[in-house]
Amino acid sequence: MTTRIPSNQRYLINKIARMERRRFLHFATSSLCGLSMAYLLGSCSEQSQQNVKTSSASSSSLGIKTKVLHMGYQSSGDLFRNQKVLEKRLEPLGVKVEWAQFVQGPQLMEGMRAGKVDVGSVGETPPIFAQVAGADLVYVVGTQRTQTTGKSTVIAVPPESPLKRFEDIKGQEVCFQKGSASHYFILRALQSIGLTIKDIKIKSLPTVEASAAFIEGKIPVWMTSDPYYAIAEKQNRIRILRDSVGLDSPGGYYMADRKFAEENPGILKIIIEELQKLDQWADKHRDEVAKLITKLQKLDEDVVAKIMSRRTFAGRRGLSPTLIAEQQRVADLFFQEGVIPKKINIHDALLPPDLYAAITPPEIMV
Repeated sequence: MTTRIPSNQRYLINKIARMERRRFLHFATSSLCGLSMAYLLGSCSEQSQQNVKTSSASSSSLGIKTKVLHMGYQSSGDLFRNQKVLEKRLEPLGVKVEWAQFVQGPQLMEGMRAGKVDVGSVGETPPIFAQVAGADLVYVVGTQRTQTTGKSTVIAVPPESPLKRFEDIKGQEVCFQKGSASHYFILRALQSIGLTIKDIKIKSLPTVEASAAFIEGKIPVWMTSDPYYAIAEKQNRIRILRDSVGLDSPGGYYMADRKFAEENPGILKIIIEELQKLDQWADKHRDEVAKLITKLQKLDEDVVAKIMSRRTFAGRRGLSPTLIAEQQRVADLFFQEGVIPKKINIHDALLPPDLYAAITPPEIMV
């Protein structure tokens, strides 16, 4: 027989049940919120460490076999080396960074070919000459350029020179390092006024070695860049015929030995990430960068002020089809003008597209 519960008692039982349910939900929700907040606070307090660990794990998953990274840089100095950003990223992964200095790009490329450099920074021209010579290297990442890029690279004469216009350069001896970025600069500059490389006499000499001779008036036409340009300016010993603005150079690159790149894509990813971050930092902290250059390169403050007025930190540029086509155009021009003995294919000095996609931030693949 079923016992019938009076309506007033049913109401009371249901009310108590609802109260208990609300109390349970309140407790459960509060407990979960407390746990969530504790988790979030713990996560926030270790955010930077987690970011580094995550990035390092991602890089490691791409492959890192070496225990020593041999980086090459040029004699005019390197903010990348001085800030030790690579050391901070690679030390936790058990990789040591060693740096080697070279007077200019062609010498750095030769060092890479000899197995003394794994990764290094050069202009657009040295990799082309290295590829012609049979070096087994690959492009890692390029450099963004702006409308003012090229102001720090010039073709110059002593103040007392009879040459008044760039057009007067025909038949003159022009001093620069063969196979360096200056080689493409002079080729395009001459082309812009209807001349060819055969219309000048070339004296090949690294910029650092030519600087003193030019200031003494012993070099009639000199191709140079900062800091040597700024140093000559301070001494009132330089007059500019033209700069390289608007001569459509693709810009500089970080290059790597092919075997090293294929075995250590995780390191390449870290290099690209740190270069991009450093450029962004430097562009926002130009006064601090100026102080670093003054101290590290032992230059006068007014010289550094000149350098900084012309220097851009535009960021990096991935090896997109557009950039590859631009670099191919440079190589083709060298061949067409008879500067290199054979036509080369830039694709022969590239990594697979999927590997570039893995090591390059998508926002710089333009």
